Amino acid sequence: MRSSSIPDPSVDDDWREIASHWDVRKDTCYLNHGSFGISPREVLQCRREWQDRLDAQPMDYYLRQLEPAFYDTRKTLGGFLNAEPENLVFVENSTYGMNVIANSFPLQKGDEVLLTSHEYGAVKRIWERKCRAVKSTCTSAELQVPFRDDTQILDSIFQAVTSKTKLLVVSHITSETGTILPVREICERARQLGIATCIDGPHAPAQVELDLRELDCDFYTASCHKWLCATLGSGFLFVNPQWQSYIEPLVQSWGRLNPNQPQTWDEEFIWMGTRDPAPFFAVAKAIEFLDSIGFDHFRRRTRYLADTALDVLIELFGTQPLYPIHSESTRRWYGSMCELPLPDHLSAEEKSTLQSRLWNHHQIEVPVFEFAGQKLLRVSFHLYNSRSDIDKLVSALTEEGCRPVS
Repeated sequence: MRSSSIPDPSVDDDWREIASHWDVRKDTCYLNHGSFGISPREVLQCRREWQDRLDAQPMDYYLRQLEPAFYDTRKTLGGFLNAEPENLVFVENSTYGMNVIANSFPLQKGDEVLLTSHEYGAVKRIWERKCRAVKSTCTSAELQVPFRDDTQILDSIFQAVTSKTKLLVVSHITSETGTILPVREICERARQLGIATCIDGPHAPAQVELDLRELDCDFYTASCHKWLCATLGSGFLFVNPQWQSYIEPLVQSWGRLNPNQPQTWDEEFIWMGTRDPAPFFAVAKAIEFLDSIGFDHFRRRTRYLADTALDVLIELFGTQPLYPIHSESTRRWYGSMCELPLPDHLSAEEKSTLQSRLWNHHQIEVPVFEFAGQKLLRVSFHLYNSRSDIDKLVSALTEEGCRPVS
């Protein structure tokens, strides 16, 4: 698919052929790839082919095809993430992976797990349950907004560390605010203090360049159905070798089919009962698809759309995002999605109903989140989006009362 000419991120015509690989429902302006991504036809077809193999001859599939496909696909994923394949397993999504970590991490009574105030709500619930079960404590570092620089974030996190802190759980890219956190620096400082790190990364693969060797965290879990555009039901869990002996699957089964027996931590995740692993095996096709376009091209295009949306929304709302947007630093605070607080003049009811009104009146899918006492509109983009989607959003927001107050 890659052409000899470099597509211009700002020219929609350069991206129309690429956008045609997605079958977005005709009645929908989809600006919420960050919640549930849409897969291109090639990836969906790959998943269907694996499902057809299973339906046509399940014995051959499970006994002879499953394990080779698992190892081949994992090798492709490891190359994409710059990680040793044996440090990776497939899981259904990042939430599943986080549950595996919480179920396995060796917390003792009195220990502390430190999260941040920007952590995803489901992750907070997972660790609160774990801590209740072992009589440890789940605490949170308050990351004040608006952000100024990385030092502010690092200081806020590590000022909350105590002698009892055993694990630090941090989002790579936050969900509600779409902020890229300095996870490499966070992991480095945590290592110096002897604190294990768990990175919650569902938004990171493809949206940012992810190098797990360089990051050197202890645990990393992510979904592949978001920016990588694999299908729903595909994610991965990375475990640093020093922790692998602690890891237990949430579902105990054979691990490997007889007569083979699981010998290593990752083999426990191959056979977990009768299920459809087609979404895992389609991950390789998703990597191949985006690589054929060029991951740098993808990032530049979607970053252009996010920049454009943010500029017009700042003018429309009269508010400011929660991170710096005009800075001499090369630090990037956001990638393929952006957020902005809703206008102050909207009533509480108007803000709380805006997401449903945008869908019911205009067929626009875009989420509104509540964070730190504010309602935030989060807009996310992939290669099927165009400037016309932004124009449609602005027109709809204007109709729904988000115009500037004179």
